[in-house]
Amino acid sequence: MKYVVLWLFVLLALPIWTVESGATTIMIGNFSGSTLSGWKEKQFDGETQYTFVLDPELQKQVLQAVSHGGASGLFFEKKINLEKTPWLHWSWKPKKLITGINEKDKAGDDYVARIYVVIDGGIFFWRTLALNYVWASSHQQGEQWDNPYTSNTQMLAVESGNQNFGRWQYYKRNIREDVLQFLAKDVKYIDAIAIMTDTDSSGLEAENLYGDIYFTSE
Repeated sequence: MKYVVLWLFVLLALPIWTVESGATTIMIGNFSGSTLSGWKEKQFDGETQYTFVLDPELQKQVLQAVSHGGASGLFFEKKINLEKTPWLHWSWKPKKLITGINEKDKAGDDYVARIYVVIDGGIFFWRTLALNYVWASSHQQGEQWDNPYTSNTQMLAVESGNQNFGRWQYYKRNIREDVLQFLAKDVKYIDAIAIMTDTDSSGLEAENLYGDIYFTSE
């Protein structure tokens, strides 16, 4: 059910901004600058605590997410031209993992770290699509599956288990290519980015650190 609410929130949360022509880097989450400007929080069931902390390894501010059986996400609505800036960059470091769940079941739809790429369906909210990059508990790295609530949301495990636990992991994904491969849609724009650390389905605990999020042209 959290995905239906997510779609409606993305549709209503903020005005859509158009990317300036010629931009090569578009900052979405300036967490090292200790700011959530442009982000809004949506609570689903309980609340995830999002706060800025100083990471001793990086010696800069990062966004800490702590969930004790709750779920709330942060959403940033911005129209991104994937022909100009298709590459999404992000990083994260889990500090407390989720174990013993089946993520294909509704009772196991929880993740220590996830980032959503959202394609707005307009007034037809059921046409809204989302691709979730997640740190999985029960799936192997590289696996893809339908979200248990809706096949319009695809889950992709970019990390799994405890192999890289406690270490910063950095990602660069071509969103246009991934949307084509995993959602079977050739799109020019995406409409929003969201992050969430959630444990409302399992009632467990999870903790994660998020680094800056941005798009680039190459």
